[in-house]
Amino acid sequence: MNEADPPLADTMRRIEDAFTDGERARAEPSADAIRAAEALLFAGGEPILAKDLGEKLGPAVDVAAVLMKLKADYAGRGVNLVETGAGWRFQSAADLSSLFAETREAPKRLPKAALETLAVIAYHQPVTRAEIEEIRGVSLSRGSMELLLEIGWIKPRGRRRTPGRPLTFGTTDAFLSQFGLASLDALPGKDDLKGLGLLDPRAATQLDIPRPSEDLASDEEPLSESDDAASFFVDHMDKDE
Repeated sequence: MNEADPPLADTMRRIEDAFTDGERARAEPSADAIRAAEALLFAGGEPILAKDLGEKLGPAVDVAAVLMKLKADYAGRGVNLVETGAGWRFQSAADLSSLFAETREAPKRLPKAALETLAVIAYHQPVTRAEIEEIRGVSLSRGSMELLLEIGWIKPRGRRRTPGRPLTFGTTDAFLSQFGLASLDALPGKDDLKGLGLLDPRAATQLDIPRPSEDLASDEEPLSESDDAASFFVDHMDKDE
């Protein structure tokens, strides 16, 4: 043996150290690789296969080690890294699923009379009960108004400065939200209704589409603090049609 050669034990130790360093390098991915994988998993929206993730990160990155590190880092947090049949993805922790449970009341199907009443109020507000009946040509049912009040699409808004000081009604912010309207000005006009095929062009020439106002009218006064407007209105309604 040449005396210049290192002893066998030293050679074996160097080989073992090199092997251990290589294993450590593979087991502990760089912070940059972890950050890049985290960004890809968050931004993807859909599960990502480890193979596809590896193509993004490059051949020098141990994708399995990156995924295991991220999975360990997010264990016990509100968001976990999980593997599904379609790949890896972040999702809310299973034990927090109750936070996302939502109970919704089934929407009520409005009767034709209630829809007609709502349309009259929407376009003619501020409008009184007598004015609604005159426009529709039929007596106003108690049920229609009670339903519209209950779901919060209409509200008493003032009193007309006429004998008896009848209540005036208008729509609410909930009505605008339900129908995707920014304001009453966004209600469909004559041209809009014609374009939607909801208005006969021949009849449109003789039809004037009123424009409602959110402000109090000149002949309208606001409700007083002592006014129990809704109860007063319901108590004085006729029986259902």
